[in-house]
Amino acid sequence: MANYDVIVIGGGPGGYVCAIRCAQLGLKTACVEGRESLGGTCLNVGCIPSKALLHASHMLHESMHNFTKMGLGGTAPDVDWKQMLAYKDDVIGQNTKGIEFLFKKNKIDWLKGWGSIPEAGKVAVGDEIHGTSNIVIATGSEPSSLPGVEIDEKTVVTSTGALELGKIPKKMAVIGAGVIGLELGSVYARLGTEVTVIEFLNEITPGMDGDVQKTLQRILKKQGLSFILGAAVQNTKVVKTGAKVVYRLRKDDSEHVLNTDTVLLATGRRPYSAGLGLEKLGIEMSAQGQIKTGGELQTGIPGIYAIGDVIDGPMLAHKAEDEGMAVAEIIAGKRGHVNYDVIPGVIYTHPEVATVGKTEEQLKAEGRAHKAGKFSFMGNGRAKAAFAGEGFVKLLADRDTDRILGCHIIGPSAGDLIHEVCVAMEFGASAEDLALTCHAHPTFSEAVRESALACGDGPIHS
Repeated sequence: MANYDVIVIGGGPGGYVCAIRCAQLGLKTACVEGRESLGGTCLNVGCIPSKALLHASHMLHESMHNFTKMGLGGTAPDVDWKQMLAYKDDVIGQNTKGIEFLFKKNKIDWLKGWGSIPEAGKVAVGDEIHGTSNIVIATGSEPSSLPGVEIDEKTVVTSTGALELGKIPKKMAVIGAGVIGLELGSVYARLGTEVTVIEFLNEITPGMDGDVQKTLQRILKKQGLSFILGAAVQNTKVVKTGAKVVYRLRKDDSEHVLNTDTVLLATGRRPYSAGLGLEKLGIEMSAQGQIKTGGELQTGIPGIYAIGDVIDGPMLAHKAEDEGMAVAEIIAGKRGHVNYDVIPGVIYTHPEVATVGKTEEQLKAEGRAHKAGKFSFMGNGRAKAAFAGEGFVKLLADRDTDRILGCHIIGPSAGDLIHEVCVAMEFGASAEDLALTCHAHPTFSEAVRESALACGDGPIHS
């Protein structure tokens, strides 16, 4: 039996980051992972492969719609689906092998297999029992299911199956208008698939800023995606020609059938902790299947911690990473820090959507006096040159103190631009602080400054 200071169960973004930070802090560390490669869902069948396909399909879109406007002639490229999937797999390999290299560099033992916790201070992997002073559960999440929808990962697929379809379907029904559904729906729409998104609520991207929701849906409609909102999916059925999706419209309870080739179930994710033995240990769980933790991310049992998708909070890789680093610091006797008020979220459609902090709807519900500075990318010279003038930056600040409370961006490089606001919020900056900061010209980031100016006397280019 090997003895460790820390054993992390799960090699995804939260787990591998936690393991690396523990090792950097001088702790003898091991990480349990049953996949053939490290990186978890994110690197293997999630964030990374989907971004590869989003990038490839966006290049195709640009060649078909914008190249000739810039004087770039010739026919649009043909789509070699097998080669596109091979490119995606190569990107996965580069990233997962990179994590394996970091484990070796930091002298972290990879315990290959699926882990369980027979008792505090012990982790079982196969027939082997390993002793440890601390255990960090970082087992992540799995796709949520829906009654009446039977997944076979061929015709009715989750995001995993959607990343490796045998061919590009002519028609695809996407159940759920959240991040996963819109990103993968965008990929296939660019590749020529007729994509229909079915959403239970009356708006897309639930919980996001209302202006962003309306603008993104309008833009995606122009890109060829169709939307059926306020619809409750009853069931799906695989037939010889593909699949049938039966749904009811909530406004009148009328039943409808959508014929399609492929169904993508994208109704979110749920915590995954099966096989760990948590019930026997007496670890408290929420009604949603999340592990309950205290202020220092520790469960009710001393020396057992939990991070990432398996606990409360947004299911985001970077949130899990932050918690992984915080737990490592805590175990090493330092202070761990996660600011849950400043965790950005991004949708990698085109244009991208990025958000951090409060939405205007939340501030109104709280009765908090605020001001909103909004600036359209049509007023940004760089955006117009890149055919990316659709969208805006909306900055929210306290009406009395001018402190930044949130920001919502739909536009070019939104996922990168949001971090300027994240840093500002981390330091408690005001909208005026952002407005008085010189921004290089011409850049997309000037739109962020203009939104800050709009919180005061007004933007310059609007």
